[in-house]
Amino acid sequence: MRDLIFIAFIVPLLGVAAARPFVGVMVWSWISFMNPHQLLWGFASGQSWAAMVFVVTVFGCVVAREPKRLPINAVTVLMTLLIIGITLTSLTALGPAAEVWAKWDRTFKTLLGLLLTAALVDSRRRVHALIWLIVIALGYFGVKGGIFTLMTGGSFIVVGPPNSMIWDRNHLATALLVSLPLMNYLRMQSRHQAVRHGLAFAMVTTLFAVVGSQSRGALVALVATGAVLWTRSRGKVLSGVAIALAGMAAIAFMPDTWVERMETIRSYEQDGSAMGRITIWEASFRIALMRPLVGGGFLAMYKQDIVNMVMPQVRARAAHSIWFETLGEHGFVVFGLWLGILVAGGLYTLKIARRTRDRPELRWAYDLARMSQVSMVAYMSGGSFLSLAYWDCFWTLTVVRAAAHHLVRQPAVEDAGAAAPARTGAGWRVRTAASPIAAARGSALRP
Repeated sequence: MRDLIFIAFIVPLLGVAAARPFVGVMVWSWISFMNPHQLLWGFASGQSWAAMVFVVTVFGCVVAREPKRLPINAVTVLMTLLIIGITLTSLTALGPAAEVWAKWDRTFKTLLGLLLTAALVDSRRRVHALIWLIVIALGYFGVKGGIFTLMTGGSFIVVGPPNSMIWDRNHLATALLVSLPLMNYLRMQSRHQAVRHGLAFAMVTTLFAVVGSQSRGALVALVATGAVLWTRSRGKVLSGVAIALAGMAAIAFMPDTWVERMETIRSYEQDGSAMGRITIWEASFRIALMRPLVGGGFLAMYKQDIVNMVMPQVRARAAHSIWFETLGEHGFVVFGLWLGILVAGGLYTLKIARRTRDRPELRWAYDLARMSQVSMVAYMSGGSFLSLAYWDCFWTLTVVRAAAHHLVRQPAVEDAGAAAPARTGAGWRVRTAASPIAAARGSALRP
């Protein structure tokens, strides 16, 4: 029955995506972030729905008259260079070609989809819609996992959808921490009290889900995220008390076994899992030193024969770090491109905050910049212990940051008389800083 309901919902959306490519971007992102088909039990769970939606969306971009303008900014340029970079490192990869190119295919499609997203996110309404999508896709597991933790007394582990990037409890916990500040952004922007209360409830239950994952890395990321969330929140006293009380309540609720597991953080030298991460980080760094321009290629750290080239005594395994994963697999050049995307997204938030701090009509952008900074801290701190370097959800948030920066910058350019004449018609166009964005000044998509 679930399969039939899902198909009845998704098939009409495919038709809409052909006429409205941004709808296709939304559906593709929803499937990629949430993996709803993995929650089914029948034949629909094994279908490549994301690929279907992507193909239809690309078709819609070709035939539909909806404007599509690829912005030229630091994020899109670096992502384009990253596509070239991972292709070159895959051509010289040390691992089995079939496995290397399979991962290249997934990463390439993700980056291509991100460029398509960047070309279609051209208004405040669409920025807001994508944030809602991220919150709904990840918040589902936060609310569900939090309620499950409360009902079971924290005795069981919260995990994500099977066969997805956030299936592992550590990955899910970091993803939920990334979503928490975005929930708060929507709460601050929502006009209706019922929606604000609902988002507050989602934030509390998501916090319990993070703790219920029993991930030690998530606890470290939770502390960092909570501290930055407090510095970025309005009303430091009330927000500080609320964050502290919520965190202490969630931790106090957990059983003694959870406390015992978390206390092993202080004695990581005696923990096999922690030491395994440290040794594979060293092996990843040595692979990068051995081949500084191209690294070992995708999955290099997973292959024992490759790890043996630099550290024979270390067991091959996942890198368990976004930094060492990228560095070991692609070398210093591609690592610089990947890191540049992260830095560019952060710089855009700083520029947005500076431009909008004293502009009430752009308060939405100021709040988004501040809260997305907290999401970035959650990703970097949690990702330091996870293989999440190619997580499309966080990269989409980076694309949204760049789009928001363009939207808040444009009015100043137009007021200075530097705006270029509007161009009409369908088809692909390059959007520069001087392109008109009248749509950005429309009303927000608020609940």
